[in-house]
Amino acid sequence: MKAVIQNEFGNSSVLKYTNIEKPKIEENEVLIRTAYTSVNYADIKNRSGNKAKGKFPMILGLDMAGTVEEVDENSPFSIGDRVIAFPKYGSYAEYAVAKESLVYKIPDSVSFEDAAAFPTVAILSYILIHEIGQVKETDTIVIHSAAGGVGSMLVQLAKLAKVKQIIGVVGDINKATYVKELGADEVVTYDTFIETVLKMTNEEGANVIFDSVAGDVTSQSLDCLALYGTLVQFGNSSGKAGNFKTSDVHSSCRSVKGFSLGTTRKHYPERLAPVAEMVCKFFAEGKLELPEVHVFELSDVAKAHDLMESRKYQGKILLKV
Repeated sequence: MKAVIQNEFGNSSVLKYTNIEKPKIEENEVLIRTAYTSVNYADIKNRSGNKAKGKFPMILGLDMAGTVEEVDENSPFSIGDRVIAFPKYGSYAEYAVAKESLVYKIPDSVSFEDAAAFPTVAILSYILIHEIGQVKETDTIVIHSAAGGVGSMLVQLAKLAKVKQIIGVVGDINKATYVKELGADEVVTYDTFIETVLKMTNEEGANVIFDSVAGDVTSQSLDCLALYGTLVQFGNSSGKAGNFKTSDVHSSCRSVKGFSLGTTRKHYPERLAPVAEMVCKFFAEGKLELPEVHVFELSDVAKAHDLMESRKYQGKILLKV
């Protein structure tokens, strides 16, 4: 089968489009014929060695959409089922194996292209909004990297939750129109977000801030987080650790909560199934969408990675397999 592998860490040039053996399933697993897989920032970190220890050859890819090709005996899935999944060893390939607990059927009305765009970003965002951040209609919230895949979902889910004020933060103000069309009330850049948040909240600060950047953005976020507010930390695209002191939280009664979809897939996969069902329903009903999707052929994976690293895009990047 065709696949993209890497035998060393490095820039996008280490990604090699080649032929490898089709994987075999074990007990409670399914084999899926990939239609589309998405590119996530974790792939960039894994490729470069900033996140993974890695066993080579390595296949990247956190999620996928496709058709069930082979099932285990007594499987809840059937050959031909249309599904999204979090694969066992990566999804930059024609076929991938996934544990049954991390495979979810999708409605016929949802295309594979649309479906591939949302497993990681929409499932993660739903949990962040409703379980970790526990946003309320009366809240003012801040969403960092608001034009990215997760940011695009967070803005829309916050709008569906009727959040009072949604402030999106972007690296390039040219992305403001896109984020506002998704439902943000205000869009600002990182050099002005603190003063904007304080101005829009009568100096009280935001109730919930979603931080996937870390580094300086984490400490800056605490400068505009309200009493009893919550900072939700779920990534570090800056490549730097975010820091805060105990004095930043105890006297102000503020909270810092962390969440990792990868950790949850590994240790608590049953938590994801009901969320996947809800997200699929939202997409089927047109309540959620990714209006800007950039599609590359699997053989052009290096171009897809270069685009993500340039940060000169909005929405989601997919690979067509």
